[in-house]
Amino acid sequence: MAMPGKTNSLTDVSGIAVGQAEAAGAKTGVTVILPDSRAVCAVDVRGGGPGTRETDALDAHTLVDAVDAVVLSGGSSYGLAAADGVAAELGASGRGFALFDMPGVPRSPVVPSAILYDLANGGDKAWGASPPYRDLGRDALAAVSSGPVALGRAGAGFGAMAGTHPGGTGSASLVTGEGYTVGALVCVNAFGSVTMPGLDDVYWAWPHEIDGEFGGGRPPAGWQAAPADWGAAKVNPGVRENTTIAVVATDAALTPAQARRLAIMAQDGLARAIRPVHTPFDGDVVFALSTSARPLPESGAELALAALGSACADTLARAVARGVHAARTQAA
Repeated sequence: MAMPGKTNSLTDVSGIAVGQAEAAGAKTGVTVILPDSRAVCAVDVRGGGPGTRETDALDAHTLVDAVDAVVLSGGSSYGLAAADGVAAELGASGRGFALFDMPGVPRSPVVPSAILYDLANGGDKAWGASPPYRDLGRDALAAVSSGPVALGRAGAGFGAMAGTHPGGTGSASLVTGEGYTVGALVCVNAFGSVTMPGLDDVYWAWPHEIDGEFGGGRPPAGWQAAPADWGAAKVNPGVRENTTIAVVATDAALTPAQARRLAIMAQDGLARAIRPVHTPFDGDVVFALSTSARPLPESGAELALAALGSACADTLARAVARGVHAARTQAA
């Protein structure tokens, strides 16, 4: 029977660590996902207003077939600088890509990233020509741990809003019946609502909840949402001002093309947890990581991949609800 891992977070995938850092006064933050060694990575972008770095390098046909870290950040375009800080530190420690080892020539860390918009959340953004994100990236990298991921107002989700609710960082994991582990980490700053119209304590992700992990709310028998009722969605969304950014990971050994399929399937987890999603106002991005610890079966590999993708989608839906539920509890 499939059940969450020990911490019910992304770090249950062996070989994956997570670090988070915040600038409380600015109401923003950064999250770093760091594999123990370079990991296969792919990305799927669905939102109408994404902000990303190095995602083109993740295409299956390109030279790069693994990454050194993934960075999620607040700060809109300013937040892309967080990956600079992470790349600098990793390069200084000798990590990164190189076709040949050459004396005196540093390796090039591959650090794809995605950002969300939290500039108008009331925090002090009067940073002039010195935004904090490069330093926040360094701080988050220094804080990496294989322990439980802090939920709610933490990391890149620190200053987020999920519709009209406080947004935040969510995470969840699942160990499948076949023994593979999948995990998800998400920073929810969506235009759409994570709760059902008129049912403020019932999350759209409720069918996927395990052991009351986000409150246990359920709709009454026979309840049905009106097609045009988006519930607690933002009233006046702006272009590029809303985004849900996420990482899913597995210990299954995947090729870059298989990892891309995993990212595509995992995006359905956002559709299960947020309504509406992937709008012109959102910058939704999902990365998929493979630590390659456990091979897929020689016979039926694609069927096993389909099962992993479905598990990642369910786990990501749970992570969305867990993150917002934690943030709402912290704001109360």
